[in-house]
Amino acid sequence: MKSAVAKRSVVVSGHKTSISLEDAFWDQLRQIARTQRLTLSRLVAEIDQSRQHGNLSSAIRLFVLEYVQENRARESARPVAR
Repeated sequence: MKSAVAKRSVVVSGHKTSISLEDAFWDQLRQIARTQRLTLSRLVAEIDQSRQHGNLSSAIRLFVLEYVQENRARESARPVAR
């Protein structure tokens, strides 16, 4: 599966910044924002504020990966309905 890297502009804490991410990460990030009832800008600002090191694009990729992994773990822990 090929996912193109695209540079997009986002307002983070009142400042416009550009972030380069693969389409798959952007799509998942938008879905997470909808699920959490946040704007994309607010979610990116939260990720930015909590990152320990690295650039913002990397922090977003790691956030998305962790979010997906946690959801899979929760889903697999649920009892199967019979």
